[in-house]
Amino acid sequence: MPISEAKVSTAVASRYLQQLCKHFAHKITVEYDARNGRADFGLGICVMSASDSELALRCEAETDAALDRVKAILDDHLRRFAWREKPVIDWRSP
Repeated sequence: MPISEAKVSTAVASRYLQQLCKHFAHKITVEYDARNGRADFGLGICVMSASDSELALRCEAETDAALDRVKAILDDHLRRFAWREKPVIDWRSP
């Protein structure tokens, strides 16, 4: 199963995690609190965790194409929500 992870440096990781999860919850199954979240996109999942200095993302999917789609969704939404910070989202295989 393809997996990709990213760590995004930010002092407001919890805010972004909650904002992403609340937004996604309008269309998909999401579980979250202030520090942890899990979004099931159907074609893959993303598990998120927030610390005081970073937002960690771990995405999994059945295929590379599905993983790329999940990562693209996260990239697009996080960049829109964090537009002031212009986050660096560097995806890597674990």
